[in-house]
Amino acid sequence: MEPLTLHFLHEQAGARFSVVGGREVAADYGDLEAEYRAAREAVALHDASYRETLRITGEDRASFLHGMVTQEVNGLPPGAAAYTAMVTAKGAMVADARLLKREADLLLDVEPGMGAKVKEFLEKYLISEDAEIHDVSSEWGLLRLLGPRTAEVLGTALGSAFEPLAPNASRGVSLAGAQVLLVGHASFEKHGVDLLVPRGALEGVWKALVQAGGAQGLKPLGFQALELLRVEAGVPRYGQDMVDTTIPLEANLTHAISYNKGCYIGQEVIARATFRGHMNRKLAGLLLGEVEAAPGTELRKGEKKVGWITSVVRSPAQGQRVALAYVHRDHLEPGTELTLAEGPTVKVAPLPFA
Repeated sequence: MEPLTLHFLHEQAGARFSVVGGREVAADYGDLEAEYRAAREAVALHDASYRETLRITGEDRASFLHGMVTQEVNGLPPGAAAYTAMVTAKGAMVADARLLKREADLLLDVEPGMGAKVKEFLEKYLISEDAEIHDVSSEWGLLRLLGPRTAEVLGTALGSAFEPLAPNASRGVSLAGAQVLLVGHASFEKHGVDLLVPRGALEGVWKALVQAGGAQGLKPLGFQALELLRVEAGVPRYGQDMVDTTIPLEANLTHAISYNKGCYIGQEVIARATFRGHMNRKLAGLLLGEVEAAPGTELRKGEKKVGWITSVVRSPAQGQRVALAYVHRDHLEPGTELTLAEGPTVKVAPLPFA
């Protein structure tokens, strides 16, 4: 297990820890409801430095990656980020990533434990191109601000008014004596901003944000509360809701796919599935009420298996347990009643939940 760089700070804040993808995460700080409420109503700070980062350099870096991922790379302007997927020649997912294009390199921000897999996948197709792939997870750490008072916290920490960032836009700033890259991240909460920080500066930046957020009601946010926000937003996570047999269209990842970019690994399968107009199953929401269900639980319509659950949380926004699940296309209509393998009935719901 790879420990968090800021383990001691989280321990002082009362954190309990768990492991995701072989890396330590701060699971919670003792009051899940308060953490969630801060992200919805004030501001919350999450240590996402368990995520992994790859850096691609060389003259051919953009053209090489352009042929490897589902998203546009060549036409992405420097300073812009984009969500993308990598798929096999059969269209099944290898991983997802946030791509960040900088003047001198490309960065891939991936789930914990996925850096080596993505690097191996890319290097398999790297033949004569002038491109090199480096795992720089030990050099960078990610912090995440969420909540409507994010701009106020950043303005205080930076010493001047903070102009909100559009989703996937980036801006370099000096914070706590370090050069930090801010990236708009609205996937879980519309005010979200990620901070890409040199790993040696994580402590100083974390402490500066905590101090700046004191008057704004800032609270540290653990992984469990982040999962609440993620599931309510209807966002699938690789390793939980997506695996190496998932086709991106099944997981509603149309925003990760460029249909104008030309060839990439798996492009023919994705194009054919898009042209056909439907997938046999798609990721959907489920309202569970007070029913307890675990990921992997089968969904049935009569005697027929029609899907399975991937993520379950108790949603404050819905006032009940909710789930993400893959459901057969014939049963995706909101309000459709399905039966869990154990017997209780649940209802299909549109995404997002909140």
